[in-house]
Amino acid sequence: MATEQELSDFLRDVEKRAFKRSLYHVRNEEAALDIVQDAMLKLAEHYGDKPPNELPMLFQRILSNCTLDWFRRQKTRNALFSSLSDFEGAGDDGDFDLLETFRGSDPSEQTESAEDTTRRAQILHAIEKEIQELPARQREAFLMRYWEEMDVAETAAAMGCSEGSVKTHCSRAVQALGRALKAKGLQP
Repeated sequence: MATEQELSDFLRDVEKRAFKRSLYHVRNEEAALDIVQDAMLKLAEHYGDKPPNELPMLFQRILSNCTLDWFRRQKTRNALFSSLSDFEGAGDDGDFDLLETFRGSDPSEQTESAEDTTRRAQILHAIEKEIQELPARQREAFLMRYWEEMDVAETAAAMGCSEGSVKTHCSRAVQALGRALKAKGLQP
């Protein structure tokens, strides 16, 4: 059974990756934060007494379900309201720079040249943009396998599909990303 400290440590360790994964799915910073918070609360509330080694899989499944719930609510909301832009604040410009938010604390970044820093930022931006363009299931499988570093079986369990489907989704995602980045002059 996970102690309160183990649960807290797990949630702290997973929060940034979960946010980025959610952001790739919903493409809305506030919604991604809400989804991650909701998933964390559900894990703590309903599964906090589970062994620590079960928490990652449970959390991934809860996060996936919370994301699907958000999309269902959006579908309903879009059916009810013709223009959601009516609900945006006057100051909302939708400008969110993920690279500034998650600036690494790697000391080697401080010694590299401005040209190298800019080039790396451009490459990361191009990769993030291409990941956002992937179909939803490919993006989900890709992020779980390569961002969350889950194995095929864990990804299949979290996505609710077969291991073969996970492999297919990941393969197609990698191929699509490779083609898109090569077209931009970047070699994967």
